[in-house]
Amino acid sequence: MMLTRRSVTVGSAALATSAVVLGPEALAAPRRLRRTSAESGQTVLDWERIAFRTLYTDTPVTPIPVGVPILGFVSNAMHHAAQRSAHLGSSSESAAVAQAAHDVLVHYYPAFASKLDADLVTTFGVIGAGHERTKGARIGADAGRDMVESRRGDGYLDTTIHYGKTAGAGVWTPNPPNTDMLAAWLGSVRPLYVEPVPVSGPFSLGSSAWAADYEEALLYGGGGATPTQRSQTQTDTAVFFDSNSATMVGDALVRYLESHPIGILGTARLFAMIHGAMTDALINCWMLKRDVGFWRPFQAISGAYDDTNGATTPQPGWTPLRTMPNYSDYVSGHGCLTGPAVQVIRRTLGETAQLELRSVNFPNNPRTYARLTDLEFDAFHARIWGGFHFRKAMTDAYDIAHRTADAVMAAFGE
Repeated sequence: MMLTRRSVTVGSAALATSAVVLGPEALAAPRRLRRTSAESGQTVLDWERIAFRTLYTDTPVTPIPVGVPILGFVSNAMHHAAQRSAHLGSSSESAAVAQAAHDVLVHYYPAFASKLDADLVTTFGVIGAGHERTKGARIGADAGRDMVESRRGDGYLDTTIHYGKTAGAGVWTPNPPNTDMLAAWLGSVRPLYVEPVPVSGPFSLGSSAWAADYEEALLYGGGGATPTQRSQTQTDTAVFFDSNSATMVGDALVRYLESHPIGILGTARLFAMIHGAMTDALINCWMLKRDVGFWRPFQAISGAYDDTNGATTPQPGWTPLRTMPNYSDYVSGHGCLTGPAVQVIRRTLGETAQLELRSVNFPNNPRTYARLTDLEFDAFHARIWGGFHFRKAMTDAYDIAHRTADAVMAAFGE
């Protein structure tokens, strides 16, 4: 099977329903204010790094998807704080965003309050004492409190919600010894900006399209002693992108903006759109993972259940290249995180914004892409080459990702 860069393109004609922007009950995107700020965006970048650290380094047991909404809450609180501070004037936007980020993180991760307090002291020390810092901190505290209050009863961490599909052909079952999927509640969290967008679902098991996806996963996604047609370059790409998809693009963007600054208001706005879109796309994704519950390649190809399609040939003992997470194939969580971030960056900074991606699996070999489309091509196919997903799960994930990002940007007036 020939894999081309055109393969990543989503055929969205049949999936053209637009995302629905939430009404007043959701956190409203602030209108673009005329007030400007001369302050650097470095404080936003610093607190994005602090958020990444708090969620995924200080708390290494936090599953990747579980931390994503917190990134959305923190970034959007910083944006509100920066906008409000600039609008009122005689205030430090840097103090406002730092206080807002600090307060939201402390609310969700109280065990790290002392460390976050020390981070805030460091930021305030750089700003320096004065009326502007005091006023900015007060504005930031208000923004943080508003964010936390807006999320009451939103379903975050609601452990009464479970996965309950019966095993059979086409059905994902939890990885032993688990009896439930990871974070089934995530698919019912109230979105930040955009209602879930519809997609067409997995291919019918009796279809030729299903057989083609099955064959591709069989030929390119195997690991261990399983024969594969995957090249070494494709294998390296699969391993490279099997890293933290919640932070990989964001971390690269932080470093990019340190050498290509856009000011504190633009920086806060950009991350608010990125993490807002990632949060809403992931909620959409997790709803489908829970409610559709389509099986992963290793379950389908190993032949535990007969798909009744004469064009597929079970391969008992077939194993994927990479270790599988405890949730289903459809749709790809990786796509629902990478896609929104890249789409917002593409529309804001341009197709040729060169981000240096770093992977935990290749710490000394970062990757920089000449075009964001090339980055998405590799991220998309990495999940097929790693044995994680069928192509349909990737195509629909990127469709959700791009449409959600576009709708969130529209909510911000972009």
